[in-house]
Amino acid sequence: MKTTIILSLLLASSSLLAQDPATDQPTNKKRAHLDIRTSTVCDMCVATIEGNLIYEKGVKSVDVELATNEIHVDYDPRKNSPENLRLAVSKLGYMADDIPGDAEAFKKLPECCQKEGCGLPAEKH
Repeated sequence: MKTTIILSLLLASSSLLAQDPATDQPTNKKRAHLDIRTSTVCDMCVATIEGNLIYEKGVKSVDVELATNEIHVDYDPRKNSPENLRLAVSKLGYMADDIPGDAEAFKKLPECCQKEGCGLPAEKH
């Protein structure tokens, strides 16, 4: 009886500690990180992106770095995907990696955000 209980506990704990052999990460990963390149130009851009993206399904935290033009997102990969998060940024009027910002949303951004950057690709010289 004692041996059966011990074996049951060992079996149960090993399934809880299961890892994906390819990535050496837990198989029940509840958090992922995504960096999105964007073209922000001011603090209003930061406030708009951080204030809206945090409400996307599964998003745990959002940090926009104005100096590097990057959005850092921690999210639950079971509830959202990198593609959907990029699309959400685009729908705000901002570029998200290679996805241009939505033109209608861009027109609604504050004037300071409508400079080269934000939703428009930089002009090539």
